[in-house]
Amino acid sequence: MVGLATAFGSGAMTNSIDDIADDAQSFFVIGTNTTENHPVIGMRIRQAVRQRGAKLIVADPRKIDLVDFAVLHLRHKPGTDIALVNGLMHIILANGWENKEFIKKRTEGFDEFKAVVDKYTPEKVSEITGVPLEELQQAAEIMAQNKPTAVLWAMGITQHTTGVGNVMSLANLQMLLGNMGVPGGGTNPLRGQNNVQGACDLGGLPNVYPGYQKVTSPEIRSEYAKAWGLTDEQLSPEIGLTATEMMPLAFEGKLKAIHILGEDPIMSEPDTNHIRKALETCELVVLQEIFPSETEPYADVLLPGASFAEKDGTFTNTERRIQMVHKAVESPGEAKPDWWIISELAKKILAIGDRKVQEADFSAWEYQDTNQIMEEIASLTPIYAGVSHQRLLSGETLQWPVKDKEHPGTPILHVGQFSRGKGLFSPIEHVPPAELPDKEYPMILSTGRVLYHWHGGQMTRRSKGLLEIYPEALIEVNDFDAEKLGLNGHKRVRVSSRRGTIEAEAMVTDRVPPGMVYANFHFPEASANELTIAALDPVAKIPEYKVCAVKVEAV
Repeated sequence: MVGLATAFGSGAMTNSIDDIADDAQSFFVIGTNTTENHPVIGMRIRQAVRQRGAKLIVADPRKIDLVDFAVLHLRHKPGTDIALVNGLMHIILANGWENKEFIKKRTEGFDEFKAVVDKYTPEKVSEITGVPLEELQQAAEIMAQNKPTAVLWAMGITQHTTGVGNVMSLANLQMLLGNMGVPGGGTNPLRGQNNVQGACDLGGLPNVYPGYQKVTSPEIRSEYAKAWGLTDEQLSPEIGLTATEMMPLAFEGKLKAIHILGEDPIMSEPDTNHIRKALETCELVVLQEIFPSETEPYADVLLPGASFAEKDGTFTNTERRIQMVHKAVESPGEAKPDWWIISELAKKILAIGDRKVQEADFSAWEYQDTNQIMEEIASLTPIYAGVSHQRLLSGETLQWPVKDKEHPGTPILHVGQFSRGKGLFSPIEHVPPAELPDKEYPMILSTGRVLYHWHGGQMTRRSKGLLEIYPEALIEVNDFDAEKLGLNGHKRVRVSSRRGTIEAEAMVTDRVPPGMVYANFHFPEASANELTIAALDPVAKIPEYKVCAVKVEAV
């Protein structure tokens, strides 16, 4: 088996940044440290609060910067998002604040959903989440009386073993209030990287072709086979693997080679010790990168890719907006665009294959430029059907779906009806995280990014100015816990989980609640992913980066 590891996720904002910022009467921000991870959107939220009086509710175990602009901070325990949202919906229903007309005309499955939500009384939810009863009541009332509400989230919602359930719960909330298909409303996941939306749109997921067309569909598979000069049988109907699913297979001898493109798994995957051993076990590791990374020592072959400034093509951003990018400088040395490297690699694999190579096999990979690639994308991907470089270069701003060459794009999804027809309410139960504190590991670790660095830090740690501002890993520790540990604000701490240990400077702060520490994964000498657990969401296969049990000691 050969794996292709990429750093992609799934989901899409239903609304545009502009209409959320201009039309939302309230914001429910949960699982996103928006001002540090999406600074422009964070700025727009602050402006909406200050300039036109929009109400902001922040739900986060940490006291993130947006809390200073919020009318309410719900400081729920890590891993209790479903219980929290179910509790808010219970209060909305108990007070008759739901949008009855929207529910009747545009949704189904309401009775089954309500039967589950009815069990999440404020008392039960307060016990599970740690949020006081009066704050639950206040949050539900703010959203009910200040519509539309825009719901925004990021990795703090998805990076759990219940990530899919968390997202479905937020969709339930927005349908309950009738906040779908309207300016200022919607369900709005904020994407983790600049083109992660585009990567997912165009097939960077193991279960879909471009445009989220299922690989299990014989009709879709036949269409792609015809376009690529193949028979239907030459395209597998099997769903592939995510990066986190691949690694354990190396120990079983089922994964022998891996091609890593645009990811540094030593820094970004959970349980780093496990990842090191998996890469050592693989017979062939190919790394396609722009800089030497922490994964580079494990690579047998290095393929030099081009950076964003050395490419032509398109990026699709977090609001589904497709944007042209233009080469600003030539690539150094032998670096080439990723599409060129992959095309050449594919042709060489075909040439050494056991079967006779037909002319059609090569023609599918004979791209001359990114304009030709976009033409193929438009011909095979319904949501990109009307996208062309010509339209983008003429100044059009297109948000998919763009159904044909005259279609103006779709700033707001689900206007009038949902893509499936009626919106389906889903009954979702609270499930605890995979690993909770105990006597041996009595505290909770949560992880994330800081404003000055990005992901594995391969680019930002090369910036002198950013390193001067944030030069090393810091671990946030609550004042109460710091006193118990004997810290004075200047000592280092050792944080250990069942998977590893790191040491770093302690940042004593009330940003984290007692019993919780927070670390980032930007610095290889003290990466939080040495500690995190590789427990996966059963549907999306996303790891539970946001909750694991640790012990903390003064060094």
